[in-house]
Amino acid sequence: MSQPRIIVAGATYLLTRRVLLRHLLLRPDAAITQLITYALAVSAKRYGIHVHALCAMSTHIHVVVTDVEGVLPRFLQLFHRLVALGTKVLRAWEGPVWDHQTTSVVRLVTRAAVVEKIAYTLANPVDAGLVRCAREWPGAKVLVGELGRGVLRAKRPEVYFDPSNPAWPEEATVELTLPAAVADGSADDFRRDVAAELERHEAVARAAVCRRGFRFLGAERACLVSPHERATSFEAPRSLNPTFAVGRGHVDAISDAVSALRAFRAAYRDALGRWRAGLRNAVFPVGTWWMRVFHGAAVSDAALAL
Repeated sequence: MSQPRIIVAGATYLLTRRVLLRHLLLRPDAAITQLITYALAVSAKRYGIHVHALCAMSTHIHVVVTDVEGVLPRFLQLFHRLVALGTKVLRAWEGPVWDHQTTSVVRLVTRAAVVEKIAYTLANPVDAGLVRCAREWPGAKVLVGELGRGVLRAKRPEVYFDPSNPAWPEEATVELTLPAAVADGSADDFRRDVAAELERHEAVARAAVCRRGFRFLGAERACLVSPHERATSFEAPRSLNPTFAVGRGHVDAISDAVSALRAFRAAYRDALGRWRAGLRNAVFPVGTWWMRVFHGAAVSDAALAL
C-alpha cells in the first residue's frame, strides 16, 4: 500500500509524470506542444490551479503549480488524461501513455525550494544534453522572464477535443503567477534568483557534455526523432520518492517537515485502523484526501505545520 498523500489548499508543488518505458511520445513538435499547453490551461482553469512553470520533455512533463483549493488529485487526473488521450491519437499509439509509477508530487516548503525546483524544471533540456540553453528548447515551456507575468495560450487541438462541446473552448489560456512563498517579496528579485540558479544548471550541464566528448542534440534534431523510439541515455533507478523539498541548507525546515509528515502518517494509520474496525466516527488528520472525498470520513480541524 502506498503512503497517504497530504493535500492541503494553498500548497505549491513540483509535479512530474513520466511516459511509459521512456518512449519519446512527447517529442516537442508543434502538435504535441499545442496539446500539452491546451490541456494544462483547461485543467488549471477548471480546478483553480495557479501555474508557475512548465517544461515538457519528450519522455516526461514537469509543472510547478499552487493548489489553491486543495483539489490537486482532480487536476492531475484531468490534465494527464487529456494529454494521454490526445497523444494516443497524434501518435497512433495503442496502450498506456504514462508509466505505472504514480505522479511525483513534491511539496515546495520554502522560497528557496521554489527557486531551485523552478530552475530545475526549466533546465531539464540542458541537463539532458538536448540544447545548450533552456530558452532553445522547442517544446512547451516557460522562460524566466515570463515567471509571474507571462501567459500560456493554445488553440484547441484538431484531435480528440470536440468543437461542439463547450468544455473545450476554441482557445485556452492560463496566466503565469508567482507562488505565495514569493508574493511578499520582489518579483524581479525572484526572477533574478531563478535565473542565477538556471545559469548554474546550464554551466554544469555544458561542462558535463564537454567532459564526456559529446555534443548537444539541438532543437531541430530533437523535433525529428521518432516518437516511437525510447530514450537510450542512462537513467539511474528511482529508489526515492520525495514528498517535499526545502532548498539547500535549510536544515531546520527539513526537521520540521519530517516531523509533520510523520505525525500525519501516524494519525492517518490510526484513523484508518479504526475505520477498518467499523468505527465510522474515526477522525482523519487534516490533509486527508481519498477517505474524505470518496468515503465521507471526518477530518480534524487541527492544521499541520508542513
